[in-house]
Amino acid sequence: MYKLVAIDLDGTLLDDDKNIPKENIDLINKLIDRGYEVVIATGRRYWSAKQFLKDIDRSLVVLANNGNIVRYISNDEILIKKCLNLDDFKILIEESKKRGLNPILHVDRYEDGYDMVIEMKENNSVYSNYISPHEKRYKIVENYLELDDDILAVIFVGDKDILEDFYLDINKKYPNRYSSHIMENIQNAEALLEIMNPLGNKWLSLKEYAQKKGISPEEIIAIGDDNNDAQMIKNAGCGIAMKNASQQVKEVADIITKKDNNQAGVAFELRRILKL
Repeated sequence: MYKLVAIDLDGTLLDDDKNIPKENIDLINKLIDRGYEVVIATGRRYWSAKQFLKDIDRSLVVLANNGNIVRYISNDEILIKKCLNLDDFKILIEESKKRGLNPILHVDRYEDGYDMVIEMKENNSVYSNYISPHEKRYKIVENYLELDDDILAVIFVGDKDILEDFYLDINKKYPNRYSSHIMENIQNAEALLEIMNPLGNKWLSLKEYAQKKGISPEEIIAIGDDNNDAQMIKNAGCGIAMKNASQQVKEVADIITKKDNNQAGVAFELRRILKL
């Protein structure tokens, strides 16, 4: 019997226009009303995720920044928090600058009105596809290495081959120091590399939250579309890949949805599995 349903946002619960189809909203409300734990598991910042969930009038848990920060959406209470070790963060910044890369930092400053930190002027082209000019939830600093914020994730956006080369090099030089993945199923760039605390991934935080609720991995359904969802889809009792998912995710899934994110594939598949 399943007790918890973990759902990714982009490419999964959201359609390509970044809206939640009505069928998905109705399905989530029904799940919660019937006693299921519903967790939104996303790579997005908590503030950003919360904006997309305003149409759901039920209490949810949001597992944001790929599990590095987990909060109750009703009161913003922090349940789980994982940050990069300061020395590991400095190594990462120094290594990335050797390659001319421009990292974007995700930080835990939700209550202070910002969630990102950048080191250059906000209108610089290296940020143009990632930071919205209408959203001012970021801080500009002169030097990342002088920062004292809690770092949830370091993000690199750009050419897939360049990011893959950096990803492989970092993991070879500093094994087990970081959790990282490259996302391909995105709209605003060719690829996106996220580097985090070594225990910072969706599955480990989801499992930790579930254990607190007395829920075993076998009682979890996880559904997603991109490479940062692969571990939770592989390890959950029922792992579901969206029809529009990356090949890596489809290879570890138990089920591939018959409908994609623009066709409310989440609602369609969960209704079938849970006989709703």
